[in-house]
Amino acid sequence: MSAVLRWAEQLAAWAVPGEIAGAVPDPPWVLPRRVFERRADVQIAAPIGGTFAEAAAVLAEPGTVLDVGVAAGATSLSLVGRAGVTAVCGVDGDEQLLASFAARAARLGVPAETVLGHWPGVAGQLADADLVLCGNVVYNVPDLEPFVHALTNRARRRVVVETALEHPLTALNELWARFHGVRRPAGPTAQDFCAALVELGIEPHITNWRRPPEAEHETFGDLVDVTRRRLCLPVTRSGEVADALLELGVDPELPPDLGSSGRELVTVSWSPA
Repeated sequence: MSAVLRWAEQLAAWAVPGEIAGAVPDPPWVLPRRVFERRADVQIAAPIGGTFAEAAAVLAEPGTVLDVGVAAGATSLSLVGRAGVTAVCGVDGDEQLLASFAARAARLGVPAETVLGHWPGVAGQLADADLVLCGNVVYNVPDLEPFVHALTNRARRRVVVETALEHPLTALNELWARFHGVRRPAGPTAQDFCAALVELGIEPHITNWRRPPEAEHETFGDLVDVTRRRLCLPVTRSGEVADALLELGVDPELPPDLGSSGRELVTVSWSPA
């Protein structure tokens, strides 16, 4: 099987069984906006990691940035004032997060454009950029070929993609087994993503790095609620979820977001030529 098709098949395996999803009113695909906003504020204040280093090197000579899946701007706005960012365009499917990005860009004094929509559907509306960024999006992309080609076609100098080493939802696999007796998938991984890139004719440069522990949710209670919803459990079982998280070793003082990018990350970059 081709690497691109294998990627799509592995993502399809993450569909929640209908009988489990239908038993609760809350959808399991939670978008914790405040987590993205907190992450953006932390990264803007003190940027770290392989993605920041790679992107900053690309902008040693000033240039424009296109941030696909911008959320609140953690990936692109951390460069402002530290690299030659002349303007930023942020693309996202969530209007509230786009507004958060625009507000942060305004505070930083960088010209910013927002585009509401999903990549690559909106790619034709946008101008080329010197640097194209895409942070923690690819595990939501079953059809990699048009997505990746659109990133490449919009970049004048470099494409820089950040992704988790493993599928973010694997952090919840032990809890799925505990509460539902369901074995969830283990893939795809960043290695699978890079294999697909090679199959698409791209030579990726790969940097592995680690994000230090930090409080991604404001409170442990927020983590419990988001995790409960991701596990398709009713609110009456919140106490059980809290106990399970503590047994997993979660620090209530530093509540992570189990199900987003995690701590083990990979920066993948390539030239458009």
